[in-house]
Amino acid sequence: VGMEKLCRKSTLLTSYLEFLLQNLNSTKITIITPSEIESRGCQISIEISDADKKFHENLTSLGVITDWRDPNVIRCAPTPLYNSFTDVYLFVEKLKLLI
Repeated sequence: VGMEKLCRKSTLLTSYLEFLLQNLNSTKITIITPSEIESRGCQISIEISDADKKFHENLTSLGVITDWRDPNVIRCAPTPLYNSFTDVYLFVEKLKLLI
């Protein structure tokens, strides 16, 4: 595989996630991670208005693994060795079910 390909896929996965989140057009979700690739690494944190730990538990019950940060932030980190573009797409589809 090689580090260069892994880094490239990581950038593409995270950029794809950002694109999908931006196109949700939801007033409930705000991306709080910088959009500059060099500043965010392979993660995107989203603030979800009116969400609580139960929201994260519901997302987990749908098979999504993310980090919860109080009071209302979900940290998403698609990793190139384990996640596909389909995984990222399905995450956003599952997120839509809850918002």
